[in-house]
Formats: sequence, C-alpha cells, structure tokens
Amino acid sequence: MKTIIFKSILIFFLLINFLNAKSDYFSEGVNLYKKEKFKEAQFKFEQEIVFNPKSELSYLYLSKIFNKLDNKDLEEQNLNTVMLLNPKNEEAIYNLAKLKLASSDYKKSKELNNRLSSICNKFCIKNSELKVEIENLSKK
Repeated sequence: MKTIIFKSILIFFLLINFLNAKSDYFSEGVNLYKKEKFKEAQFKFEQEIVFNPKSELSYLYLSKIFNKLDNKDLEEQNLNTVMLLNPKNEEAIYNLAKLKLASSDYKKSKELNNRLSSICNKFCIKNSELKVEIENLSKK
C-alpha cells in the first residue's frame, strides 16, 4: 500500500515538473528573441510547439525570426500557420501582406490588406499605410 502511495506522489511531482518545464519554453524563447539570439530562440519556440502544437504565438515568433534571418519561405510558412490557427491575427495578416508586397504579389497583398481592414483593431494605422504603399507600387 505504501509503495502505491509513494509511486502516486512521485508521478504527481514528475507531472508538475514536466508541466512547469514545458510552460517555460515560450517565455525563454521571447527572452532570447529580445536579446537577438535567434537560433536559440527558434529552438525554444520549436520545443513549445512540440508540447503545444496550437501555440499561435510561437509560430508568430518563428516567422519573425525567419524574417530577421532572411528566410522568406519559412517566414511565410509560419505566418500561414498562425492564420490557420487564428484567422484574425492582425500581426500575421499584416506581416504576410508586407511579405507578399516585397515579392511583388500585389494582388495577394491587397487581398490580405482588405482582410485586415475588415478586422483591424491594433493595426489600423499600419493597414492604411500599407494600402497606400500597395497602390503606389502596383502602379509602377
């Protein structure tokens, strides 16, 4: 009987340690990102995703890291994942619109910008600026 109680307590403490460890990956990643240690931050966000595949913010930070590392394909892939998880993530829509504009995909950039216009809350000013930028570049 004592061994069953002991094993139960041990499992309980191991589970608590496991849950605490996994919850730190995201915050560690953010801290590393702020220090511009992008490879280390990338690893932490990927660890977070292993434990929480629906970690919208981890994918968003990964897209920011790939933007800094000039890896447009992986940046776009992570932005698309964010939008799958949360179609109303303004930052992801805005960043993807900027990315499409940079690759001269004016149609897609305008489409994303219109989508952002319909839901904007935090990115309304940037959305307006992007609209002007799209119009100016698409005329050239």
